[in-house]
Amino acid sequence: MPNKHNVENVAKIAEELQDITAMWVIDYRGLTVKEVETLRRAVREADAKMGVYKNTLMRLALENAELPELGDILSGPSAFVFATGDPVASAKAIKDFAKKNENLVIKGGMMDGVAYGAAEVEAIAALPSREELIAKLLGTISNPMVKMVRVCNGPMEYFARAVSAIADQKSAA
Repeated sequence: MPNKHNVENVAKIAEELQDITAMWVIDYRGLTVKEVETLRRAVREADAKMGVYKNTLMRLALENAELPELGDILSGPSAFVFATGDPVASAKAIKDFAKKNENLVIKGGMMDGVAYGAAEVEAIAALPSREELIAKLLGTISNPMVKMVRVCNGPMEYFARAVSAIADQKSAA
């Protein structure tokens, strides 16, 4: 018979899993309390939150939510980062922190109902942010229009320069 505390924790995890866009699993062994607080702050700024739960309870919650099983990713001490906004931003926050602190290890995660290993999570973190992608898309869309305006404006610009040069020549003479 499961105890009341574990049932409450599984319910809490299930609630966390409802509105997420991604979940990243990290190994935080060796981090000081101050470093964990710095990591939590960075994760919060990326519109995500971090929690530490037992792996067996996470497995139960994932199974109840009909999400993919994370297998070997859920072994050893694990912390879970639940991204509610842009999943790339939270993955970048974790990767940036891991660059500065070798004790943090990215174990894997899940996004859009698909499980990913550590290498894939790092590849996701290398993607441009949502804002960067939107800016690139707008630049790509507007670039042909800007070129077309320049081409259409060219003959009138040349004509205006020629008239100006003639006027300058006549006024100098």
